[in-house]
Amino acid sequence: MFQERNMNDIFSKIAELQKENKPFVLATLVNTSESVPQHIGAKIIILPDGKTFGTIGGGALEKNTVKEAQKLLSSGENKVVKITYDLTLKKNSERGIMLGMLCGGRAEVMFEVVVPSNDMVICGGGHIGEKLAVLCDILGFSYSVIDNRPEFADEKRFPNASKVVCKKFSQALKEMKISGSTAIVIVTFGHLYDEECLKAAIKSPAYYIGMIGSKNKVETIFEHLTKQGLKISDKVYSPIGLDVGSETPAGIALSILAEILKVKNKTTGKSLRIQV
Repeated sequence: MFQERNMNDIFSKIAELQKENKPFVLATLVNTSESVPQHIGAKIIILPDGKTFGTIGGGALEKNTVKEAQKLLSSGENKVVKITYDLTLKKNSERGIMLGMLCGGRAEVMFEVVVPSNDMVICGGGHIGEKLAVLCDILGFSYSVIDNRPEFADEKRFPNASKVVCKKFSQALKEMKISGSTAIVIVTFGHLYDEECLKAAIKSPAYYIGMIGSKNKVETIFEHLTKQGLKISDKVYSPIGLDVGSETPAGIALSILAEILKVKNKTTGKSLRIQV
């Protein structure tokens, strides 16, 4: 009964994390021998900051499991990995990873890395940001919104956002959970904070960073950041979006999402029409 209740708690926590669009690792003890202090099937959830829910027996085994989970999460990729721990080894070998626990035995732990897909951070809750959110809802993309104006960083304005943050852009980006599967879109009011956002975004592992602005404005910002020793990498797309010939907020949002899909799916973005 106790074991069943623990499993229900684990599954409830997984549902909560998925609803909140948070990355985590589910580690499961899939095989044991001798006197390993936990039963097969025991599970533990590990978050990027090392917080855990559940247990696979504590001690050195659990400590190393948490460390390995954090390392896997830092890659920003969904994957499944199985690691064998030999609790009697004096040093690491092909047989497994040495833990040196007195109880002896072997333990196999399966790591299921869950990183939210189609994650987007929208810097700017104005007209374009609002239309981006609508399109994200249609496409099933998860997203967070940042704005330093309370009236635009409003959960009522973005009811389906994973998170709506009212704070200085650079600080919010620093605190935001950004992985290799995150796209950052910079569309701040009047372009007043675009440079601040880009400077912070470049330091993140995001696979796509798009910034709105005219060619001259973009070149000026690039020059400023380059003089500060920052490299404008290939993951920066600015001016943002594909050329669809629209200047409305909805049209611009559509061109941005089209470019993100093109980059994410590694496609050409060309028309599929048949020439006749």
